[in-house]
Amino acid sequence: MDVAGKKVTLVGMGKTSIALARLLKHLGANPFVTECRLRDDCAEFAGLFESEGVPFEYGGHTDAALLDTHLVIPSPGVPPNIPMLKEALDAGLTMMSELEFAFRFSTSKLVAITGTNGKTTTTELLAHLFISCGLDAVLAGNNESPFSSVVTGDAQPDYVILEVSSYQLELVDQFRPYVASVLNISNDHLGRHGTMESYSATKARIFARQQGDDIAILNTDNAVVSSMADSISGNIVLFGTSGDADVVLDGDNLLVQGQVVARRSDSPLPGRHNTENILAALAVMSVFDADWSKVCEELKTFGGVEHRIEKVADLNGVSYYNDSKSTNLDSLKVALESFDRGILLIAGGEGKGDDYSVLSELIQSRVKQIVAIGADADAICAAWGEYAQTCIVDSMDAAVAKVHEAARPTDVVLLSPACASFDMYTNFEERGADFKRCVRMITSNKVQA
Repeated sequence: MDVAGKKVTLVGMGKTSIALARLLKHLGANPFVTECRLRDDCAEFAGLFESEGVPFEYGGHTDAALLDTHLVIPSPGVPPNIPMLKEALDAGLTMMSELEFAFRFSTSKLVAITGTNGKTTTTELLAHLFISCGLDAVLAGNNESPFSSVVTGDAQPDYVILEVSSYQLELVDQFRPYVASVLNISNDHLGRHGTMESYSATKARIFARQQGDDIAILNTDNAVVSSMADSISGNIVLFGTSGDADVVLDGDNLLVQGQVVARRSDSPLPGRHNTENILAALAVMSVFDADWSKVCEELKTFGGVEHRIEKVADLNGVSYYNDSKSTNLDSLKVALESFDRGILLIAGGEGKGDDYSVLSELIQSRVKQIVAIGADADAICAAWGEYAQTCIVDSMDAAVAKVHEAARPTDVVLLSPACASFDMYTNFEERGADFKRCVRMITSNKVQA
């Protein structure tokens, strides 16, 4: 694909478009960035584009954005149905995702992981295992390192471990990872994809271009994922917590093709969902003839990912966990199922129209108290008020103070909102950081006392 000397329009300002602009300049192209937000709302990125000498506009998409352009690449957060992108398609312009564009210039073998939940933990674990086993690998994708940033430059790694979102898969065509996996599919992002069928089909695009020598890894515990096997051209490796999967849990044993390669208790990661994440990682490692003794050793040292059932502190016998990444009911479900102790739950935020009552039985059996925050606080209390003590507060400080006062030895304080964060925070990371700040203040005050 030759873009030298050609204009390429990037829609949306952010870390992805910064990485893309650098790759495009490296390739001799002329990137142009268009952003609907006002400059004050994207000042950091505008300053970076200025320093890179990349022209841009903000405050709306003008005719200049598509004038004489060769290619349009929207950022993952930009919905594909906005008028400007429809106009581009009507004009016959080529459009693709950053994932697709970077793939065209990648020389690395790709391991691509997607799923509603668990993809960050799984890709972080895989990168840890690859590097520990002496493989030349980097982590990229739907995280702090866009794929484009890895492709820019002459020395690319042997392997790229890619975390891939459904938004990135919407506009792929030739994208072909050597190893690809869908970890699970549950109700999420329907505001963008419309239906579960559309959402599932978008996730399945990760396998669309695979051929006979490629590897597709599927979760037998998830019916939607299992059903994808019928349309896959590559070799299939199955993982699951029971049954006849290639990689399976048997008691405490983790088996690959019938061989015990590690034990579940080797890993400090809690919960059934992390069991599935570990099994998926082992399935990938089996493709590369891993040194299982080394893998077993490294499982013990991987402590998980920030904001995903992350242990923050122990205080007076009470454990505090940050699960701010929980933005849907399925995430909350797996968090609640990770503990066999009384839970004091902080939940709420910008809801997604979910039926909270589906978790009522689990709330009744696991949760002692719910402190609700954010826009969906009333809905949460209405749904779960008869199953646990509930109250509504207006800040994270008040929420943490409330659960700290009520918690008793052996209890778990859990931030697992089951909602998006945008009503109170910029993103889930900021929400999790605020929770940890509040916990640290309590810990500090206790030490001083």
